[in-house]
Amino acid sequence: MIRFLAKLLLLLLFAVGTAAAVVLALSRDPFYTAADWMSRGRYQRYDAMIADAAAKYGVDPLLLKALVWRESEFHPHKTGASGERGLMQVSLGAANDWARANKAETFQPADLFSPRMNLEIGAWYLRQKLNRWAEKDDPVPFALAEYNAGGTRVDHWIDQTQLGRNVTAADLRSRIPFPSTRAYVEAILRRYAYYQAEQKRAAEKGR
Repeated sequence: MIRFLAKLLLLLLFAVGTAAAVVLALSRDPFYTAADWMSRGRYQRYDAMIADAAAKYGVDPLLLKALVWRESEFHPHKTGASGERGLMQVSLGAANDWARANKAETFQPADLFSPRMNLEIGAWYLRQKLNRWAEKDDPVPFALAEYNAGGTRVDHWIDQTQLGRNVTAADLRSRIPFPSTRAYVEAILRRYAYYQAEQKRAAEKGR
């Protein structure tokens, strides 16, 4: 009986392992899928909050989620090297700008560890960047570069292209001189495209 149960357990483990291997093989991003499984639901835990913050400020929730993934990998208590905090690694400067604009007199830096508050401020801040570059062919790379490196640096990089107002998103992406910022922008854009493809596939399955 014990031998039978042991064999049955091995067969079940083999079946689960085989199924997992098939899912990973079919995934558009096996490493992300594996990390998602290992996160025990953390990768989806904040989807509703992300959707709420995105809707409030007119930001695509998939873009917002891609930024959260790159900034903190969905860890709400993460602290950055320069004091950035929470899911979207919001700086105190950005948070204070939000507090002034929204007359949030009771805001405290520790509030940035609240997932909902962090997403609220981060989405507002990203919206400001998207608005600033709204005239461009694709504002997203400009906004992401500024979110990571600051507006002064992005302005300087654009000046270096000597293209002035005619600079495109492709021009910027190819000429960002900071390897870390270039990798940051490209990683978020890839993850954004991944989320879009997954959403489309889920919608087609539901038909």
